[in-house]
Amino acid sequence: MIAVDTSVIASLWVPNDMEELAYQVLRKDPDWVAPLLWRSELRNVLALCLRKNILEISTVLLSMQEAEQLMESNAYEVNSTQVLHLVHNSSCSSYDCEFVCLADDLGIKLVSFDKQVCSEFTEIAVHPEKFVN
Repeated sequence: MIAVDTSVIASLWVPNDMEELAYQVLRKDPDWVAPLLWRSELRNVLALCLRKNILEISTVLLSMQEAEQLMESNAYEVNSTQVLHLVHNSSCSSYDCEFVCLADDLGIKLVSFDKQVCSEFTEIAVHPEKFVN
């Protein structure tokens, strides 16, 4: 089991150069978890793709449905106090710290394309390249 942030989840559906790496992560460990926040963040990414005419509405709707199927019941609440302590001790956003918090609580790695998260939380967060190798 690994925690993944929205950058990894979105890479499976949004055109980008990290798609193959995200699929390698999925093949290595298909048991993904994330805080409840992932849905809202992915909706925002897909909305941006829709508004910029990168994806059509039918693709956006299907992408969200497939992502929800992948993550199914693997979304968790996180403790606000823990998240805010992580925010206080880093320069990461509270959104990013929710993913770090969940991984820390479960004693698992967080796989993220976010370089800042990976550099500030070296014991918890790992870039997908490092994870698959």
